[in-house]
Amino acid sequence: MVKNKNAGLSSKLAEIAVHGMQEKKGNEIVRLDLRNINSSVSDYFVICHADSTTQVNAIAKSVEEEIFKAFGQDPWHKEGHGNGEWILIDFVDVVVHIFKTEKRSHYGIEDLWGDADVKTYQSA
Repeated sequence: MVKNKNAGLSSKLAEIAVHGMQEKKGNEIVRLDLRNINSSVSDYFVICHADSTTQVNAIAKSVEEEIFKAFGQDPWHKEGHGNGEWILIDFVDVVVHIFKTEKRSHYGIEDLWGDADVKTYQSA
């Protein structure tokens, strides 16, 4: 059963997050659609990685700025800005994960949510 809290809004928010990642050249951008997974707590995960902590932080800032510009919305919660190896930005229905390259493969978020529908994006 598809969750229908506000599917249109969360879908648009996920797309804006992708745009923020593309603006700062995020690598291997994917959007996991979790709406058909009963145990999920959000509608989408948006994931990318970068080769340096500087770029990880720049991508996170870009995502926050683009979403604020589009919706006037700040994240509900965020973590990882201090070390820049894995930044999580939680917008409740959309959770953004920005990894340093080696951390992404180590944690394998996509593998944990293997039942999700996956959409991949090109970097801008």
